[in-house]
Amino acid sequence: MSLAHAPAAARPSLWPAAAGRVLAGGALLGAVALLPWLSGADPARTVLRARSADQNPTPAELAAVRGQLGLDEGPLVHLAHWLGGLPRGDAGVSWVSGAPVMPQVGTALSVSLTLMLGAFAVTALVAGLVCARTVFLGARRRLRQDRAGTTAAVLASLPKFLLASVLATVCGVWWGWFPSSGWEGPQSMLLPSLALGIPSGAMLGGLLDQALPAAFHEPWARTAYAVGLPPGRIARNALRRTLPGVLPQLLPTVVALVGGAVAVEKIFNIPGLGRLSLDSAVAQDLPVLQTATLALVLLGVSAGVVIRALRHALLGRTLRDGALPALHRPSLTVPSSLRWITTGCALVLLGLVTAGLLRDPLQVDTAARLLPPSLDHPLGTDALGRDLLARLGHGALRTAGVALVVTAVSALTGLLLGMAPRASAGPTEVVSTLPAVLAGLLIAGVTGPSVWGAASAVCAVGWSPYAAQTAALLEQERASGHIAASVALGAGRLHLLRRHLLPSVVPPLLRNALLRLPTTVLVLASLGFLGLGEQPPTPEWGRLLSENQPYAELAPWTVLGPAAALVVLSVLAVTGSVRGRGKGA
Repeated sequence: MSLAHAPAAARPSLWPAAAGRVLAGGALLGAVALLPWLSGADPARTVLRARSADQNPTPAELAAVRGQLGLDEGPLVHLAHWLGGLPRGDAGVSWVSGAPVMPQVGTALSVSLTLMLGAFAVTALVAGLVCARTVFLGARRRLRQDRAGTTAAVLASLPKFLLASVLATVCGVWWGWFPSSGWEGPQSMLLPSLALGIPSGAMLGGLLDQALPAAFHEPWARTAYAVGLPPGRIARNALRRTLPGVLPQLLPTVVALVGGAVAVEKIFNIPGLGRLSLDSAVAQDLPVLQTATLALVLLGVSAGVVIRALRHALLGRTLRDGALPALHRPSLTVPSSLRWITTGCALVLLGLVTAGLLRDPLQVDTAARLLPPSLDHPLGTDALGRDLLARLGHGALRTAGVALVVTAVSALTGLLLGMAPRASAGPTEVVSTLPAVLAGLLIAGVTGPSVWGAASAVCAVGWSPYAAQTAALLEQERASGHIAASVALGAGRLHLLRRHLLPSVVPPLLRNALLRLPTTVLVLASLGFLGLGEQPPTPEWGRLLSENQPYAELAPWTVLGPAAALVVLSVLAVTGSVRGRGKGA
């Protein structure tokens, strides 16, 4: 079968994707079942510490716990018992509390799903606001150039846990508008939904904002302008044309609002599934962890099926019959005003990093704790009296370097796997459900805690959004009319891949990777904060945010510096991407 005509032929079998889901889900649950034996720590000691905080249990107490939990039987026996009870609705009892697992996971899942709905509403609203200007101008044929999307870059780079802390402090404690802690009802949803939804909506809105100009330059749009169709109808058709390419990004986003919202759930003291998964993984409470992981896998697979059906419904018969028009992407330019602003920000950031490199980042002065910015300490000091400018400067290369390597590896892996959509669809949906923290625990159990172990954990789960995006864009491109024309003229597979398919996939994939760069920094920081990644006292931007987040109310300058640096880094990456594409257009 021709590469170009694969989607236009008979409907592909659902068996490869279903088999991929089963295999990937089984591999994930098997890896989770091995966690107590991979961690290198005595599972009995960890469980006993979680039960009673006993730091020095006696050998007799440890032996009693091993016998009670059957740890000597091995992981396969435990996994078989757990799987055997699931058809009866029995997921066992918690190793820590002794309570049945299923009610705990069910309650946590209901809380997380409720929070997810609120966060998803905020995500959709923010995404609409980010791309509203492009929709308005494009529908009236006043869109002349692709913009750098700096608003999306700034909002997407906001650390969720820092935004949650600010919202809880200002709106919850100072003003008393909403509860700052606990889960008491609908009023408890707003602040955590904002903290989760604003960065996620900015990321999705930024991707949509960059795809819309291509739709407004298609032949159908020019014809619609010429015959005088209403702008609203043109806008709806442009959204319908571009949404299918962005919809696959909803899968990791939706699942992240459930399983990856650990920091936000902790700040607001929300008993959600992400927090339950992390606590059970740290305590090595295997029955709870396995059941929570299974719930996340089922959620991810269900969301993947719904999103795929929605994509096909939006594109309709044109996708099935291979009659989609090609997205003719316009030349990209950066407005001169934005170039000046970006250049100024880059010079300021470079100056701060250079000045920081001339200072000692490890010098501790307990008499200078939490000092505000001054001539001696331009960015202030942290809780140990260390100069924040020095730590910001010395952490720049390590932060940017590791994040860029992780992003590049994840994007390349996603591109390669997305080129085989039937084989990768199932694993992509399953891996999208795995929080990076859980992957970090699994990898640290084998390699030990290190910065590259944390980087490997992020790469292990970070490829899924890029694979989903690659598969979606390739499906649309292969169903376009110009591919059929190229095949009729004798174009081979290699020519189609090099001249048509990759040029249509790589630029959006690159833009997605650059929008996710600050998120990569923060995920690496969260792993380091849990002792799974970069170890103190090494300076690193994300770790600076994590370390100083408890002091954000008392000394806000401790988090403003690294947060602003992340925002500038994101804007520079997105603007540089636009400029590079413009020169090559």
